[in-house]
Amino acid sequence: MASGLVWLALLLAHGLLSWPCASAAVDRGQFPDGFLFGTTTSAYQIEGANLEGNRGLSNWDVFAHTPGKIEDGSNGDTADDHYHRYMEDIELMHSMGVNSYRFSIAWTRILPRGRFGHVNPDGVAFYNNLIDALLQKGIQPFVTISHYDIPQELETQYGGWLSPEIQKDFGYLAEVCFMMFGDRVKFWITFNQPNLWLKFSYMDGLYPPGRCSQPFGNCAFGNSSIEPYIAGHNMILSHANAVSIYRKKYQGKQGGHIGISMCSRWYEPFSNTTVDILAVERALAFDGPWFLDPIIFGDYPTKMREILGPNLPEFTSQQKKKLKATKLDFIGLSHYTTLYTKDCIFSPCEIDPIDGDARVFSSGVGEDGVLIGEVVIHNC
Repeated sequence: MASGLVWLALLLAHGLLSWPCASAAVDRGQFPDGFLFGTTTSAYQIEGANLEGNRGLSNWDVFAHTPGKIEDGSNGDTADDHYHRYMEDIELMHSMGVNSYRFSIAWTRILPRGRFGHVNPDGVAFYNNLIDALLQKGIQPFVTISHYDIPQELETQYGGWLSPEIQKDFGYLAEVCFMMFGDRVKFWITFNQPNLWLKFSYMDGLYPPGRCSQPFGNCAFGNSSIEPYIAGHNMILSHANAVSIYRKKYQGKQGGHIGISMCSRWYEPFSNTTVDILAVERALAFDGPWFLDPIIFGDYPTKMREILGPNLPEFTSQQKKKLKATKLDFIGLSHYTTLYTKDCIFSPCEIDPIDGDARVFSSGVGEDGVLIGEVVIHNC
């Protein structure tokens, strides 16, 4: 990280990571001064109060209330009621001894209708109060600008992430956030795990807008081999737009940092064969590098281009220049698992629903039937 601080998101909150013996396993003395221990959440998962404070309707509101979309029929209308109980939550974090907290802005609280409406003062007031309360307890706020939710208005108006129009809307949201909160927020994350988000939204159809096609999923609409990459293209350019705005207008006077958080899986070859070793290379290319290569180098990984051909959008020379110019102050990594990966080009196998376009199948069980890692059960 550009500041020299290292941020550890233990992901203890809301089921993102279970570490019940953390207090016994980790000692602050094992880490250098300035090391940040934190928790992390997302707005739709915890805030609730979906009809309060002039909040607009989000894509998750519509999706969760559509029969059959959520297995148990639950939704985020109340969730953890963080909107009303944030002071209690901050006290809990403080009692745990954490000194950083990553949360996301609910786009619909700040801009209920995107560019097609006004800035919502109630939403601004909520996040101002939250940020001030965190700082009073010595907890550094890390803000994710977009964590899977967008105003339903944008989905209805032009198709959400499938339209380049959303680049303007995201830039507008980011600038409002920089203006309203940037005097106190010193760490900004444009997107949370977009490489995983888009696969669930446009490849498997498990997240809104629930678009997919066979063999990846069974949805009424969508094209799993094209739409994830169109949406990803718009998201990458939206990231570059937001970073450019921050660099030019706010970073100098506010002294903050901006980056992106990626889901980062690791892969090992299922067998010690050339085809499975090459399968690992393909699987990795379709993971973090899908987003990080364009952001850092100005274009997609070669492996992606070879496999997808014209289904992978092209950056213009001007867009490549902008991407290379914006760069990153830091990269957040969420690592959940490592898997064995098997080739599905030269070997018949069931294509992985997450890494399918890489033409691989991934599993936690290796060729010899042994699990890739130890299964640990904590009893505390």
